[in-house]
Amino acid sequence: MASAVYGKSENRDDYQRVPRPVAAMARDLPDGHHIPDHHHPRAQLIYGTTGAITVATGHGVWVVPATRGVWVPAGLTHAMTCAGAVAMRTLYIEPRSAWRLPATPTVVSVSPLLRELLDEATRIPVEYDPQGRDGTVMELLLYELAPRPVPALHLPVPDDPRLAELCAAIRRSPGDHWTTPYAASRAHLSPRSLHRRFAAATGMSPARWVQQARLVHAVTLLARGTPVTSVAAGLGYATPSAFTAMFRRALGTTPSAYFEGV
Repeated sequence: MASAVYGKSENRDDYQRVPRPVAAMARDLPDGHHIPDHHHPRAQLIYGTTGAITVATGHGVWVVPATRGVWVPAGLTHAMTCAGAVAMRTLYIEPRSAWRLPATPTVVSVSPLLRELLDEATRIPVEYDPQGRDGTVMELLLYELAPRPVPALHLPVPDDPRLAELCAAIRRSPGDHWTTPYAASRAHLSPRSLHRRFAAATGMSPARWVQQARLVHAVTLLARGTPVTSVAAGLGYATPSAFTAMFRRALGTTPSAYFEGV
């Protein structure tokens, strides 16, 4: 059992079969750190107090800053990548104890109270006293851990191989001029067919998916400290204010405030 932050293991396997409903692990991860596809018997809350985390599953891709976490149900294959240095504070929860949370991946708003509880949970021994102070902290954490409606940076992934290939191309070059006719030509479809098939596969129009892809890319760059002016220029916006206006319309706040408040 390799020790890391707070003298606890940083091996996720050490947290799956402990005789407690909640197990919390802390890891400090560098920019660009990637954890490839894996799954485990417990559900997981993936959260970082700094930077941003991209979580990818067969359902899609989510990007969250330090004010949000991603809920991953038990047994679901997922991967994650860090943008900026990430102080990860993650929970592994018995499925029976996570009944208030959905059976599909979702974004969880991390309130100031939940943030403090998560940090404290990682300091608590894995086999804590369920009747003592540590057990009370974990009970309160489970109570506070509930999905709240927040604008989510989510990119649904289509099953259609042709559309999946198009989406991968958009993610590789989100700043390109992805008009519907251009995207349709890349997918060897008519614009009308692309719009119909894309909406059926993702629940979004191609234009909306492109905007989400740009937001995902922007949040990743901003988490690494890239100036707003550079992010805006790289995504093809004429001015930083035009980019900020789009960001605010989509996520309800400015790029700088997105990393500061819930």
